[in-house]
Amino acid sequence: MLSRLRRAGLAVLLLGVGISVQPIAAQELDCQVQLDRSQLSGSEFSFLDDLERRIQEYMNTQTWTDDEFLAHEQIVCSMQIVILESISLSEFRSRLIVTTRRPIYGTSQSTTVVRVNDPEWRFEYGRGTSLNFDLEQYNALTSVLDFYAYLMLGYDYDTFSALGGTPHFETARRIANRAEGSGDPGWSSISNQRNRRQLVNDLLSQRHQPLRRAYHRYHLQGLDRFVEAPEKARGTVMEVVESLRELSRTLNNSYPLDLFFATKYQELTAIFSDGDLQDRAYNLLTQVDPSHSTEYNKLVQ
Repeated sequence: MLSRLRRAGLAVLLLGVGISVQPIAAQELDCQVQLDRSQLSGSEFSFLDDLERRIQEYMNTQTWTDDEFLAHEQIVCSMQIVILESISLSEFRSRLIVTTRRPIYGTSQSTTVVRVNDPEWRFEYGRGTSLNFDLEQYNALTSVLDFYAYLMLGYDYDTFSALGGTPHFETARRIANRAEGSGDPGWSSISNQRNRRQLVNDLLSQRHQPLRRAYHRYHLQGLDRFVEAPEKARGTVMEVVESLRELSRTLNNSYPLDLFFATKYQELTAIFSDGDLQDRAYNLLTQVDPSHSTEYNKLVQ
């Protein structure tokens, strides 16, 4: 069954803004897939257009959890696959951008929860190859899809209850551990310090629990409360960022923390552009996230 906290939180918030909750069962993910093969020349790769459809079908028809999702609870996400080169007629090197969103309740808007740019994905796919779900067997194509499905679930659940995504992150870690011995790029520090296994290991580490709790507070107690109490919600977001500044002092080169700000920096600027916290927010954000100072400069211009 779907976690009581997540189901109750969604139902209360949706009913609070006048949206009826229809008991229509649905899969967990509503994933849009876009595959770009423009960097490949030759008509022999036209079968990759079918792969786009197959991946989207795989993501959206697979049952990823034991929870029961209703239609309005589906996690809206996307996968952008850019084929960089063909190693052979059936082996490809690609880049993958994974994005997951959730609604901001009381508004018609949504927020990006996380965006991951994965530069190293190598897989084999031949014309008519089927995509089979099997968590016990490593496959260069489907194991990456499975990993990101559970990563997105983990992030989404964390926004509805503190550390609620742990079971899904643990499944993602099992996939990553099984994949590490494959030698394929993207799974170990040999090819990239910021790899899939490192990301999920960090998310499950004790020292990153404050960051994951911050996701819950930022979304459920911050963004979701802006309509009813904008100044209080803005103050909550400020407290979240202050807690992340303290966390950054104990974490060295944290991939998950950098992902938070890489995903949220424009949203944070928009949040603090109104109200009386611009100067305070500018000073805080440029300290904790100097790489996006150009964006934060808008707060004091």
